[in-house]
Amino acid sequence: MITVLAVHFAVAALAPFLFGKFGRNSFYALAVVPAASFLWLILQHASVYSVSPGQPAQPGAAVEVFPWIPELKLELAFRLDALAWVMSLLVLGIGSLVLVYCARYFKDKDTDLGGFGAQLLAFAGAMFGLVTADDLLLMFIFWELTTVLSYLLIGYARTRLSARRSALQALVVTTAGGLSMLVGLIILGHSAGTYRISAILEQAPALVAGDAAAAVSAAVVLILVGAVTKSALVPFHFWLPGAMAAPTPVSAYLHAAAMVKAGVYLVARLAPGFAETTFWLPVVLGLGLATMLVGGYLALRQTDIKLILAYGTVSQLGFLIMVVGLGKPDAALAGLALLLAHGLFKATLFLVVGIIDHQSGTRDINKLSGVFRSSRALGIVAAVAAASMAGVPPLAGFVAKESVLVAFVHNAATPGAGQSPVWGYVVLIGLVLGSVLTFAYSARFMWGAFATKPGVERTKFKPIRPSFLAAPAVLSLLTIAYGLWPVPVDGWLQPYAALFGAGVDGGSAAGAAGHLALWHGFTLALGLTGITFVLGWAMFRWRAGFSRLQERVPGWIDADRSYQLTIGALDDVAVWVTGRTQRGSLYFYLAVILSVAFILPLTALFAANKPLPGDLYFIDPNSPLQIVVGAGIVIGALAAVKANKRFLAVLMVSVTGYGIALMFALQGAPDLALTQMLVETIILVAFVLAMRSLPAELRDRTGGKYRITRVIIGLGFGITMIFVGIYAMGARIAEPVSLAFPKLAYEGGGGLNTVNVTLVDIRVWDTFGEISVLALAATGVASLIFIRGRGDGIKASSTVAAGTVGRRTGVVRNSRDSAALEVSRKFGASSRDAWLVAGRTLAPERRSIIFEVVTRLLFHSMIIFSLYLLLAGHNLPGGGFAGGLMAGLALTIRYLAGGRFELSEATPISAGTLLGVGLATAAASGVVPLLLGGQVFQTAIIELWLPVFGDIKFVTSTIFDIGVYIVVVGLVLDVLRSLGAEIDEHFEEEPAEPTTEQEPGGTPAETTVKGMA
Repeated sequence: MITVLAVHFAVAALAPFLFGKFGRNSFYALAVVPAASFLWLILQHASVYSVSPGQPAQPGAAVEVFPWIPELKLELAFRLDALAWVMSLLVLGIGSLVLVYCARYFKDKDTDLGGFGAQLLAFAGAMFGLVTADDLLLMFIFWELTTVLSYLLIGYARTRLSARRSALQALVVTTAGGLSMLVGLIILGHSAGTYRISAILEQAPALVAGDAAAAVSAAVVLILVGAVTKSALVPFHFWLPGAMAAPTPVSAYLHAAAMVKAGVYLVARLAPGFAETTFWLPVVLGLGLATMLVGGYLALRQTDIKLILAYGTVSQLGFLIMVVGLGKPDAALAGLALLLAHGLFKATLFLVVGIIDHQSGTRDINKLSGVFRSSRALGIVAAVAAASMAGVPPLAGFVAKESVLVAFVHNAATPGAGQSPVWGYVVLIGLVLGSVLTFAYSARFMWGAFATKPGVERTKFKPIRPSFLAAPAVLSLLTIAYGLWPVPVDGWLQPYAALFGAGVDGGSAAGAAGHLALWHGFTLALGLTGITFVLGWAMFRWRAGFSRLQERVPGWIDADRSYQLTIGALDDVAVWVTGRTQRGSLYFYLAVILSVAFILPLTALFAANKPLPGDLYFIDPNSPLQIVVGAGIVIGALAAVKANKRFLAVLMVSVTGYGIALMFALQGAPDLALTQMLVETIILVAFVLAMRSLPAELRDRTGGKYRITRVIIGLGFGITMIFVGIYAMGARIAEPVSLAFPKLAYEGGGGLNTVNVTLVDIRVWDTFGEISVLALAATGVASLIFIRGRGDGIKASSTVAAGTVGRRTGVVRNSRDSAALEVSRKFGASSRDAWLVAGRTLAPERRSIIFEVVTRLLFHSMIIFSLYLLLAGHNLPGGGFAGGLMAGLALTIRYLAGGRFELSEATPISAGTLLGVGLATAAASGVVPLLLGGQVFQTAIIELWLPVFGDIKFVTSTIFDIGVYIVVVGLVLDVLRSLGAEIDEHFEEEPAEPTTEQEPGGTPAETTVKGMA
């Protein structure tokens, strides 16, 4: 089963390439996948239907379980039993025929066929996974996957507003039901103590009658909401007819054989265990009967033959939910029989509609005329399917409906415990009325699509290729074969019926279920079928009068309009809320965020009324220097608030950061202190670089009456967070897990530095997520700054005219500058071999000789020190993060000394390449152990002796730390190239206002520029 799923999704991923090479004929290649899976499914019949010698009534099953996350008891569990096997027949069999049909339905000029084919094949795989999943959460994953794929398939014609609207409507309705179902699945799994569906059904009697009965009943109702929305039952029936905006193959598959059957499948899956819960029958029978009647009534009002089938599908889905949800052996057998019959005849009819639309260009019954004369083969195929839908013998629909009538007659005569006999007869009468409507709209479909209508011009109908008609013809032949010989189908369904236990007469479940047969004799069910035919034909015969009667009925309730009004109301509320919250005021946003962030915790603290910890102290008596450092932090914060210049404000914020680093050092946390100091330095540089594009002064500061409010919010938030931290530390009742970290770090991680080993080994998944976020952040910054690329296209310094970088026009300001430039060219660092190219490229007024000398002295030492921090961090303060920051600072110094060309000379490798290599290195350190038989990110300790070096102890988590180092260097380089080099280039390209100055002595000077960088 896992292989079937993998092949479906793998080929779906390759589909766009196939269509790019072979065009629409690629649908044939895609059809091979479900067809081969269908053959595999047939071969599984023996294992699925094998029985134990001593328990012939117990059905078998094929089971596959693949452990996923054993610690969380998550596994990929699949189970192919009788119900899943029968559902898979529809999913795979009809899926392969629909894909074959697509090869002739679409044209090569149609857009995005590759995407469409991929989505349709992936949908078949997702639906197969849904019906075979033996885990509630796994089933939900496939459930939602079908929702997303159906959204894409329905909205295939994305240039049409109706298609986009219908796709979104289907997504919203089914997703809302899916979320409700998820809550129910979690409650049910928690109540049962397992999420395995087979295990839950085994203990269902105890769950229904036990202490958790109320929770189980609520869970079942929530799950049924998901089934009701997915299968388009009242009041959510409106989305399915709207989904007819999809291409006809989508309608034939999703809405006849796959997606909408998911709700029916879910009811059938849970019915053996939970049909006796409190709200099961009212929901299943009530909504099912209402849907059957409403859908049939609305089908008779349609003039589009596709919409006739759509509302007919709604009606049939209500019918199916009623039958499979009744919870009795005979109804279970009849329900699955009807499920198969419906998939055959409804898929056939949708495919026929696609051919009619394709060959004539219309689906309107008022324009179609004489189609049967143009294509008798198509008419015969459609007639077989429509007759089966109406329940006419000797077809599959008749066999299934006879079994359904027998089951409901039996239910009315012998109701179960707690069921009213009156309710049983009401349901039976409603079922007969629904069948009358079914016969009437089946006849309306045939008349509207194929009849020759007086006064209507004969429809121009193109000849049909046999390959186009093949898929519906095969389905019609299967409908006939099923009706004439239902014995194999009966054998497939009996094991499922056996799950419902003994019948009301005390006999076996198989005996209570009865058997499928074309002829049961003269029974009450046969009489009801005859009444159905007579009344249905009469309703069709006097269709004009019935249509006039329908027109007189006021449309008090319109589900689609109710949905639109609801969505419109939500939009209005969203606009109202957005208009009052998203006001473009940073002060307002911060006020709301910080107010909520301190009012709610403060309220919780007062409500809890917990005392402060007894051993609380605010100043460590053994470290009085903390008072001085704390005072410096407070002064820095106040100075940042009062600063009028941006640079001064940022500098004061950095004072607080460096103060916190010193506080870490005083508390005996050198790793934190080192990292905090390096981070603070990098942030200071980034802020200063970015501020070059901002005004120097801080303007538009909120004042007046809001100043006190800001002070209150700021103080309230700060003080509240202090006491939240204090109470949180005092509320601990269990031993901290961190106490075991030193031992784990040394024995498991092979290092003495607990902080670093925790980052690269004990909690390596957290660190991997963090460096991934760093890469995303760097990419985001680069995307905001760069226009054409990522800033790696800077020319080599040798191609730049000497002394021109930093001058907007390259014209020298005066003769003294000319002399300085000439000296720079002759005696400065003008050689191409110079290590620091600033002496050759930078304009003289941009150079700082002292900074260049300091850079020459420190750069290489900082790089070596960064490597030392990287390699020594496993046992001493440091690590990949600190080392990467130190290397980033070395690059920062070199950039500040030499400008953007110096940065290009220092780092010829792209920042994006560094980020990618770093992430790949970190990921490889996790994948390689898995390939060697270990676990992801498992650490190995390698001890060896090397000449000169002596005993060496190497821990493989160091490789992950190297990846962190490279990612951090790439991040800093991205910041320098975006906020530094790119902004430098923008400044140099800006036009400047020319002025004329005079040299001393009155000689006119050359034209220069103002405001040189």
